Amino acid sequence: MIRVLLCLTALLCAGSALAQTRELSSRGTPLDRVVAVVNDGVVLQSQLDSQIRAILERLRGQDAQLPPREVLHQQVLERLVLQEIQAQRAERLGIRVADETLNEALREVAVRNNVAFEQMPAVLAAQGLDYATYREEMRREIALTLLRQRDVYGRIYVSPRELEQAVQRQALQPDSSTEFDVSHILLSVPESATADQAARIEALANELHARAAAGDDFGQLALTYSQAQSALERGKLGWRQLGQLPQFIAELIATMQPGQVSRPVRTPTGFHMVRLDSTRGGSGPMVVEQINARHILLRPNEVQDDATTRQRLDTLRERVQAGEDFAALASVTSEDPGSASRGGDLGWSAPGTFDPKFEEVLAGLEPNQISEPFRTQFGWHIVQMLGRRSHDQSDEVRRQRIFTALRESKVDEETELWLRRLRDEAYVEVLHP
Repeated sequence: MIRVLLCLTALLCAGSALAQTRELSSRGTPLDRVVAVVNDGVVLQSQLDSQIRAILERLRGQDAQLPPREVLHQQVLERLVLQEIQAQRAERLGIRVADETLNEALREVAVRNNVAFEQMPAVLAAQGLDYATYREEMRREIALTLLRQRDVYGRIYVSPRELEQAVQRQALQPDSSTEFDVSHILLSVPESATADQAARIEALANELHARAAAGDDFGQLALTYSQAQSALERGKLGWRQLGQLPQFIAELIATMQPGQVSRPVRTPTGFHMVRLDSTRGGSGPMVVEQINARHILLRPNEVQDDATTRQRLDTLRERVQAGEDFAALASVTSEDPGSASRGGDLGWSAPGTFDPKFEEVLAGLEPNQISEPFRTQFGWHIVQMLGRRSHDQSDEVRRQRIFTALRESKVDEETELWLRRLRDEAYVEVLHP
């Protein structure tokens, strides 16, 4: 799911650097200027100013101490440079976001903010945002998300052994569904760093740890010093289960109490510190009402229209009611390759497994009752409801969650490495006034 806040500050699209810097008002005052050249693209002063204003407004709203202007300037400029590098890569790879995808994302934003989709231009205008610019910025955000899914998620592999080990570890924990609110600081160590450079970064990490342990605001230290993507969010990683965090962070906070700060830990990306801000959650068994059913599926085609298909199913239904075996008929007539070989048996299934119309029909059946023919997006069906049961699917759900969490736990570190490689390979020139 693509998360985009309605108050997202739109960036002005970067055009030709020469044209932008030479554009003058009637008084001869430059309207914009280039602050960084990134390969064959640019970052504009208007983009930088817009982002800084939005972040300052958010920090003031949180009553947070504002960082020095030059620190904030450097953090925001680096983020914009990385966004431009990613956007150029997405363009080269042909990643495009269709209007239908964009509109669906905008509708989700509208729903989350209790705003009618048609009212979004007016709502944005009231916040000083141009709707057309907002749309294009969201299109860009979606494209960057798709790029990261392609470049980062494609590299992540969870082996069966890793999964089994994670399942065993979580079995020893009192409640694996507990969530942790974690803040994080990364002091990046370049791959080309000398021993002296690495030692200086380690010394700074130890200094920050001492300051945080002595009571300095961890979020302020993250905002000022961290080089992680979460720096401008005061280092906040958000609520996550242990399995959704990088393993070294999970191992640290598993033994920490809220308010504690870890000692610096070295990984391939640099030196990390975490603060456990809070914990919550824990849940009991996951009991769901399951249904066991079997069906016969027939699909209309060039020689068999809807009416003919329905009539064939009517005939099959009558044959079953007259005593013929449902499974035997399904095995030779059903066009569902996944269930035909099992006599149409769909097994025990939880709510949300099937097409909504299919589930609606199932919900209205008694045990062993056969439905009238009905249509879904897959074709025409008759379905027989075989039984219902209450089932504790905690183990299945937990195993799937652990697998998903293992993938997620590798995303942050892999993303940082990926961004560092992109940054190192790019031509970046910061222009000073």
